[in-house]
Amino acid sequence: MRLAGIVLGAALLLASMAPAGAHPHVFAEARLDLTVGPDRTIKSLRHLWRFDDLFSSTVLMEFDKNSDLALDAKELDEVALTIHASLAEYNYFQLVTLNGKDVEMAPPPRLVIKYENDQLVVLFETQPKDTLALSGKVGIGVYDPTFYTAIDFTDDDKIAVAGLPQGCARAVIRPDPDTAIAQNQKSLTDAFFSDPTGTNLGKIFATRLELTCG
Repeated sequence: MRLAGIVLGAALLLASMAPAGAHPHVFAEARLDLTVGPDRTIKSLRHLWRFDDLFSSTVLMEFDKNSDLALDAKELDEVALTIHASLAEYNYFQLVTLNGKDVEMAPPPRLVIKYENDQLVVLFETQPKDTLALSGKVGIGVYDPTFYTAIDFTDDDKIAVAGLPQGCARAVIRPDPDTAIAQNQKSLTDAFFSDPTGTNLGKIFATRLELTCG
């Protein structure tokens, strides 16, 4: 997964720089909270990512303009603007589908950035661009398609659903990498493993939430 350019000016903080190969360089523990309304439509996805100490310290060094070893409100705003712009190209690392078809999500109006316990924390909320009713199977994955960043849900409870109506089932799917590769062998090439940028095949490895409703 690809996260980048912060060391070289943070031009693409959570996007791509040079080819890095099919393995992550940055790690984030994640939480996803999905809200369903009384009308059985998905209202919002709330994302929280807590980044590893090494990457967080790199962010601190890059954006700490007054060199006080802290990020003040103005500096945090700069981080938020950089991440917001960088993630737009990658749909904010989220893939939402309805019965196998992609669902367009409205971009978050803003990101909230915190720096606590020596870790960078990113919070934001997205909503379906159009009404998304729970009918059939809704899939939601959170992943970096360029393989630079590993978004990790440490346990299934980190993917929560509020307001899930009766008659709907919730499942957290964690694909086995070997099985995923075997099932998608025809789509995977040598070029993918040396530079997966742009292939968007990271979704086959991503932990995802599936909601199935009759």
